[in-house]
Amino acid sequence: MTLNADRVSWRRGGRLVVDGVSLHPRPGSTVGLLGPNGSGKSSLLRLLQGVASPDSGAVTLDGADLAGLRRREVARAVATVTQQAETEADMLVADVVRLGRTPHRSIFGGDSAEDARAIAGALEHVGLTAKADHLWHTLSGGERQRAHIARALAQEPRELLLDEPTNHLDIRHQIELLTLVHELPVTTIVALHDLNLAVTFCDDVLVLREGRAVAAGSPHEVLTAELIADVYGVRARLIRDPVTDRSHVLFEPSFR
Repeated sequence: MTLNADRVSWRRGGRLVVDGVSLHPRPGSTVGLLGPNGSGKSSLLRLLQGVASPDSGAVTLDGADLAGLRRREVARAVATVTQQAETEADMLVADVVRLGRTPHRSIFGGDSAEDARAIAGALEHVGLTAKADHLWHTLSGGERQRAHIARALAQEPRELLLDEPTNHLDIRHQIELLTLVHELPVTTIVALHDLNLAVTFCDDVLVLREGRAVAAGSPHEVLTAELIADVYGVRARLIRDPVTDRSHVLFEPSFR
């Protein structure tokens, strides 16, 4: 089993921000959360992370209600990377990644051989082994995001939640980051704005509008010109690449 949401609703500040949404990712898949600003993507991720509890419905992990599980237990299975995550202290990259081992440590603390193995493996996975002893603030934006993904991987999770991880990154680093994420041996749920990135890297998508799910399934089936016009309020055409057999979204300027 995996991390599931069953008809969850949540009010925040008196406003209904998630309205009866269900999500059942296939184990090992990459699921994109799509929708305009304010559609509920980040709010749904907070419910899946367990830092907020739904007013109705349930988020479950391996069939158990997340609300009844200890935070340490959840953190051993579910890791989160926020938007352009920052670290205030001027830490070494290895120390940032080491934070991911917190859920696995005993009350006596101290790094074990297992911690060292997990940290080294996470750094290697994101291509930052050579930067382990560099200061955090010397990294580029793309490297910082990769370091935070390494921190999440050091948790050794089965589920990875990412909230718009490509924000503020250039095209090259967006592609590199999402290639890395897609190839991870975990179930990944990622909030994205760029529809073409979703088509390229997501196995499935869930489209939200005003807190409600309006479509779910393969991005090639879900992302139609009609849906894009309805949800985003823009005109678009979709073309099929004869080489990759993938769709590409072409937006039409409103001044035409």
